[in-house]
Amino acid sequence: MQDLIAHASAAAGIEPEVAEKAIGAILAFLRKEGPKPDIDELFAFVPGAEAAVAAAEQGGAGVLGALMGLGGGLMGLAGRLAGLGLDMTQMEAVGREVFAYAGEKAGEERVRQVAAAIPGLSQFL
Repeated sequence: MQDLIAHASAAAGIEPEVAEKAIGAILAFLRKEGPKPDIDELFAFVPGAEAAVAAAEQGGAGVLGALMGLGGGLMGLAGRLAGLGLDMTQMEAVGREVFAYAGEKAGEERVRQVAAAIPGLSQFL
């Protein structure tokens, strides 16, 4: 997971701590929105994924949690990432890094399968 954090931080031009929170938010989004069996399988290949989700959910109790309440799906995720201070370009950079990392660990086909099951997500792959 530290490799992913470093790559996402560099790609988006953000601090590693922010990248870690953004990655957690993206993985929490996948956990919430994706089909459980497919997400379970994907996460089994991605070291640290469950811990990142747990950390994101703990951190979501305040302002970030309120942002998630503004809407679900990709809009809710975008609101949560914006709450971390990311602009759209940075959001896309972190997202690309997360999906590339997941593809390396779990296989591109698994990632495409998960993305296809979440409305609007496959356009970002």
